[in-house]
Amino acid sequence: MSLDTHGSEPLRSEADIVLCRQTVRRLTGELKFSLVDQTKMITAASELSRNTLVYGGGGDMEWELLSDGIKRGLRLKFRDSGPGIPDLSLALKDGWTSGKGMGLGLSGSKRLVHEFELESAVGVGTCVSVTRWK
Repeated sequence: MSLDTHGSEPLRSEADIVLCRQTVRRLTGELKFSLVDQTKMITAASELSRNTLVYGGGGDMEWELLSDGIKRGLRLKFRDSGPGIPDLSLALKDGWTSGKGMGLGLSGSKRLVHEFELESAVGVGTCVSVTRWK
């Protein structure tokens, strides 16, 4: 297990999305997540980091290793200072997109994790927090 229990990665370019996925792969491996659970968390991180870059104009991914009794988990937070999301319920509907994507980023990511939080304010930015437990 690494000594770090938390950290952050910038999301300013396509290359940063790749680094984000690699970090999540390393962390889920250290937590001994099953291959399926690793894939779910990496997929959610990939979608949310892309949203942070494309729709939020860039931001950061923060990560935290969690412990709750014998349970171990990983929480990821994706923050940006972009335009924000005016209608959160609409943004969470399958198929809705404000851009050219398939509209599965937020709703798809929500289905891949155990805990999902979305905070956004127009003109302030967005923070999406996802957690998966082993």
